[in-house]
Amino acid sequence: MIAPQIVSSFADPRVDAYRNVTDADLRGRKHLFMVESEMVVRRLLKTNWDIHSLFLSPKKYEQLSTSLKTCKAPVYVADVNLMTEIIGFHIHRGALAAVHRPTSGENSVDDLFGQLQKKENITLLLAERITNVDNMGSLFRNAAAFGVDALFFDHQCCDPLYRKAIRVSMGHTLSIPWAISDNWSTTLQRLKNEFDVSIIGCETGNQALPLWDVPRTQRTAFVMGEEKTGLSPTTMNLCDHIAEIPMSNGVPSINVSVASAVALYDFLRRDSFN
Repeated sequence: MIAPQIVSSFADPRVDAYRNVTDADLRGRKHLFMVESEMVVRRLLKTNWDIHSLFLSPKKYEQLSTSLKTCKAPVYVADVNLMTEIIGFHIHRGALAAVHRPTSGENSVDDLFGQLQKKENITLLLAERITNVDNMGSLFRNAAAFGVDALFFDHQCCDPLYRKAIRVSMGHTLSIPWAISDNWSTTLQRLKNEFDVSIIGCETGNQALPLWDVPRTQRTAFVMGEEKTGLSPTTMNLCDHIAEIPMSNGVPSINVSVASAVALYDFLRRDSFN
């Protein structure tokens, strides 16, 4: 474990990567993203992500000391009040890490397809036009809870590497494979043609079947849409089935992250508890 470097001055250049940090400007700042909270940092340290550095309070450094034994990135330690002053927001969790974003060849659709080729059974979660970071993080948390193999997003979705999205996901953004597609229709076609994946569009309407009436296959993808407009017509046409979660009269829909949890549980786990 690399010895911690003590930061005692606001102007210390070693922590410039953390200065007045916001998700909006991070991409122009050495192409980094931020991970926040002890639990999420702990999960980060178990992954192969390229860590730029860590910025911890003395208490969090002590609590993370075992996990830091194999860490080769610089570890900066400062009083929580000084951390807050440098970072520009109240860092009540006392733990941040700066991590290098994937290069253009990493986290790509082709790279993820290569990983899926090794699997006999496949369960995927797909999302179209999800722009709320809380929903984004919840999709990852649900995916982890119910054994989803990977997630695909269209290019209109918000960034899965926003600090809040990672925190809401409980760090599962860093452990479950995912990719952003620049050509959504082509990606869906490839899943169907190359991997024989049955795509289930989670949507309400006259053509929708109750979820429990949809036939189960070894290779399944659930696709979730933006809450107000739902799935696009193009995506609907590429689905093998349109499924809905039957609800009480007068309630047309539920939050997309809640809907994904209900759908994944009903389709993947319900029978195991009977």
